[in-house]
Amino acid sequence: MRISAKGRYALAAAINMAENYSSGEYITVISISEKLGISKIYLEQVFSLLKRGGIVNSVKGAQGGYQLARSPRQVTVYDVLSAVETALFEPAEETVKLNAPEIDAAMRATVFDALDSAVKSALEKITLSDLVSEVEKHKADQGFMFFI
Repeated sequence: MRISAKGRYALAAAINMAENYSSGEYITVISISEKLGISKIYLEQVFSLLKRGGIVNSVKGAQGGYQLARSPRQVTVYDVLSAVETALFEPAEETVKLNAPEIDAAMRATVFDALDSAVKSALEKITLSDLVSEVEKHKADQGFMFFI
């Protein structure tokens, strides 16, 4: 499975926003861009898709920016990726339906539909809150330095 840069950046930005969710403040694209090292122009495109997908809300003006539309516990990885990765969640195209419809149906039922279902199920189980917890673990791991 290959997730595009857009999907990876959307997920990273959403995790960053989830880390700061409890403050209730709106976060600017510029601050996320600087923290994550992602082009501001590219992130603006990503946030446009996240807003359209109902993942974030925005406020214009000097104190404006973006905020998660729901609690990090209520936003799944599937929510974020499906907002920006349109091709990732499209059903598989017909392969040999005209000449061998039984083979096409067997592939769809046994492989493609099962794979789509497994991916969706796995991504729906992981919330932004889970990812923030994982980030905290990695921060703790990097906090210890031993000198001999």
